Amino acid sequence: MDLSIIILNYNGKAWLEKLLPSLQSNWLNQTKFETEVVVVDNASTDDSVAFVEKQNGVRLICSDRNGGFSFGNNLAIRNNSARYLMLLNSDTEFLPSASNLDLLVEYMDKTPYVGIITPLLILENGKPDPACHRGEPTPWAAFTYFSGLERLFPKSRWFGQYHQTHEPLDTIHDIDACTGAALLVRNDALPKVGLLDEQFFMYAEDIDWCKRFREAGYRVIFHPGVTIVHHKYRSGLANKDDKIKNETRKWFYDTMLQYYDKHYKNKYPRCLRWVLKAVLAVKR
Repeated sequence: MDLSIIILNYNGKAWLEKLLPSLQSNWLNQTKFETEVVVVDNASTDDSVAFVEKQNGVRLICSDRNGGFSFGNNLAIRNNSARYLMLLNSDTEFLPSASNLDLLVEYMDKTPYVGIITPLLILENGKPDPACHRGEPTPWAAFTYFSGLERLFPKSRWFGQYHQTHEPLDTIHDIDACTGAALLVRNDALPKVGLLDEQFFMYAEDIDWCKRFREAGYRVIFHPGVTIVHHKYRSGLANKDDKIKNETRKWFYDTMLQYYDKHYKNKYPRCLRWVLKAVLAVKR
């Protein structure tokens, strides 16, 4: 198997109804690589499982609990023998001609020290999703982002670190991190790098994975020759259900502190963590 596409689902039947046909018609029908599609269901309460069971060529893994993003994806990553693994959000959509994953696989085949490669993700309005092109969220990078300095000086290497806005989006190049909404990883690197960290329920697990790949000597590559639509936030931060939206917002900010504790707590004065915790508490 060349590529295993892993789609994590939680009550996302409506998104799967959009994604799976677009994946089939706009790429699977044309690819030269041997590929499988795996849907991991994190204990959905809608009709997702019944829908997926009716889809030809889709392997279904059902969890008995919603253990989060890392937990669900790891169910499909473990014991997976494909050369490459792709994490793909259920709220993505493939485009005719533009979403040719063959280009990503071919690039990985030619460059063995690339551990992760990501396509260009665009939002429904056609603008790039900034999360697919990120820098390491150091305390300084986070400060420039949340303070608005990145937005004011996007071409500055000093102020534009959080989303590496000083880099062009029309060339293939190295980045620090990308989003788990669509990323392709080299499977034979996982014994060295490890699985997704399940302490992160949702958010930051992708940045953490990218950091661990880089620390293991692998490169993370942004490849704008492949484009996928990301219907971002619809299932979380922009959900019409206030309870879901508020819970998602809580996870979003709590995870930032988890990431800081894992990678930076021992590198900076303790007072910085107090400040960070206070700021995030206000934003929640």
